[in-house]
Formats: sequence, structure tokens, C-alpha cells
Amino acid sequence: MSPELISIGALVVMFLVATLLPINIGILAFVAAFLIGTAALGLDSEQIFEGFPVSLFVTIVGVTYLFSIAQRNGTIDLLVSQGVRFVRGRVALIPWVLFVVAAALTAFGTFTPAAVALLVPIGMSIAFHHGMSPLMMGMMIICGAHAGAFSPIAVSGVLVNGMIADTPLSVSPLVVFLASFGFNVLLSAITFVLLRRRTEERPADGEPGEGERGAGNVGWRQWLTLALLAGLVIGALGFHLQIGFLALAAGALLALVDMKNQAKAVDGISWSTILLVAGMVTYVGILGKAGTIDMISEHAAHVGAPLVVALLLCLTVAITSAFASSTAILTAIIPIAVPLLLSSHLSAAGLIAALAISTTIVDVSPFSTNGALVLSNARGVDRQRFYRQIIGYTCGIVAFGPVLAWGALVLPGVL
Repeated sequence: MSPELISIGALVVMFLVATLLPINIGILAFVAAFLIGTAALGLDSEQIFEGFPVSLFVTIVGVTYLFSIAQRNGTIDLLVSQGVRFVRGRVALIPWVLFVVAAALTAFGTFTPAAVALLVPIGMSIAFHHGMSPLMMGMMIICGAHAGAFSPIAVSGVLVNGMIADTPLSVSPLVVFLASFGFNVLLSAITFVLLRRRTEERPADGEPGEGERGAGNVGWRQWLTLALLAGLVIGALGFHLQIGFLALAAGALLALVDMKNQAKAVDGISWSTILLVAGMVTYVGILGKAGTIDMISEHAAHVGAPLVVALLLCLTVAITSAFASSTAILTAIIPIAVPLLLSSHLSAAGLIAALAISTTIVDVSPFSTNGALVLSNARGVDRQRFYRQIIGYTCGIVAFGPVLAWGALVLPGVL
């Protein structure tokens, strides 16, 4: 059996075992990466761990550590109360406010995971305090970040437009941006309607922190935390510094001035999420070395009818991007789509926009940075149950999102 089929089979088995049994899929992924990497691909340990997501690891550790301290010293509760006051008590508007803020951040050049990392901890705290669905809150923040991601000055927008500029195709950057923005607004509206009345039960260990008992008192620790959070925003957005390192530095400083809660803050780091994500992303590296992702893309591109191929490409990038880097997938799929567009009557702008949407909307997956941040920052939830809810939501997005994008942006061009 070829390494490609072995790696796909192992992935299916991992999902089945992790779904039926209370075992962290990250553990299974590390084991599978080792076995397939050594036995089927002949890799050594260094080559196997080339796929380990160091940057993602530091980001999740840093962000969850910093916001764990901020939660315990009352700063998060202060931000929550101010947010509610901003919308004059209409709590249902807060997810939309965070959607707009996330879209504005990414539209003006913030990398999508950085915007999500800044907003998700606040959104999760608001959801916890007001009995809102953390799934709805987290997904709407991610959709907001995706909505602005393809503006002409955003990271993803510059990438796509630069690649298209090197081809004979003519695609308006504004069309791709507006298509992505509109699709994510629609996706957020559906998410809001379906999930806004679903609340999570708070487990017994979800007791309020020290800051929650005195959120009304703004002391020097809260002011210091707010100053450090502002520094985090400026460093990440203005100077493009690694947000995980900034968060760790800010958290270490806060720990030095509040040693009493230091141990509890470390407990707030979502180690189970880190294990899950690190294992799966490492395994995705093995999929790449085995040629599995390339094999799937090539098979989709050689089906025949251009309209069908376009649909299969949208589905392919959605499935693979749920486990791998959306930027890498997008970079790989556009060169494959160019010959198809040049030899057919398909709308170039429509297909490029559909591929961009299909690649990014699945970043709600818990195996991506965005989805992992939602999972790790959720409060008052059963982690395993919440993980399954995110998986279910991701499956829905993977199944229907690319089809809707294809139907709305590609199909009308040939009718």
C-alpha cells in the first residue's frame, strides 16, 4: 500500500478513536507521525518534527497564560463590563461588534491569527458572563477576521493579488475582497441565528477568579495589565512582532507583581489543546512529506469538466486547509487553477474568490490557529464536548461552505 493511502487511513482511524473514546487525538497523531514517518517514509526524528508548530505552540501558550492572569486580576471583567456598557446593555450586539473589530483589524493588515488571538479571550469571557454560546462567539470573531482578510492591503489579499498579477488573468482585487466579506457576513448571520440561544452549562470548577469578585475596583494591577495589553496590540499590529512572545513577556511581568496567583495562572494554560493541535499539525507535516495533499489536488484537477473541476478544487482546499496552513494551500492551489481558467469559460474572479473563501472559512477547525484559540480560551465548558461541537461546526463548513461559494461565484458565470 502506498504511503499516501496509509496516511489517509491512519487519519480516519485517529478520528474514529478520538470520537468514540476520551483520548486526546494529539497523542494519536504523534504516534501515527512517528510510525508512518519511520516505517513508511524512512524519516528520522528531526525530519518528523519539522512539522511541529513552534510558532503556534508559543502563541497559544503565551496568549492563554497572559489572559489567565488578566482574568484573575480582574482586567478581563473590566473589559467585559465596558463592552456591555458600550452597547448600552444590548448584549446580543457584542458578537457583531467583535465581528466588525476583527474585520477592521485584518482589513488594515493584521494577520488573521493575531486579530483572533487579541479578541477571542475577551469574547469568551463575555459569553461566559452572559450565558451566550461560546461556539457562536468564537466562530463570529473568526468570520470577522476572515471578512477583512482579502482587502488589497491585507496579508492574504496581497498574496493572492500578487500571484494573479504574474498570470495572464485579470481579477479585480476589490471583487475578491467584497466576495469574501459578503460571504463571511452571511456565514456569521447564519451562525448567530442558529446558535445565539444555546448556552453552556458551567461546571463546578468554573468559579470566579479573584478579579471577578471585585471587578468594580480598578487598581494599579488592572492599569498595568491594560497598558501591557495595549503594548501587545501595538507590537503585534504595528511592528509585526510574534504575539506569543509578547504575551509571555507581558505575562511574566504581571506574574512578578502578583506572585500569589502565579501558579494558578500557569494552570490556565490550555495544555490539552496544545497537545491536540501540536500533534495534528505535526501529522499534517507527514501528510505533506508523503505527498498526500499533492495527490488529492492533482486528482481533483484532472477530472475533466471545468465546472466540476472547479467544485472539486473548492472542496479539496477546504478539506486540506482544515488541517494545514490556509496560506500554504492557497499558494499551492492558485497555480493549479490558472490553466483551468485559461482553457475554459469560467469566471476568473469568481473561481479565485471561491477558492480564497473555501480555503479560509475552514480555519474554524480546532487544528488551525484560530479554532485552537477558541477552544483554549473557552470558559465554563466541558473541553471534550466543546471540542466535538467545534468539530461538528467545522464539518458543516467543510461540507456546505465550498459548495455555496462555488454556487454563488462560479456557477452563475457559465449559466
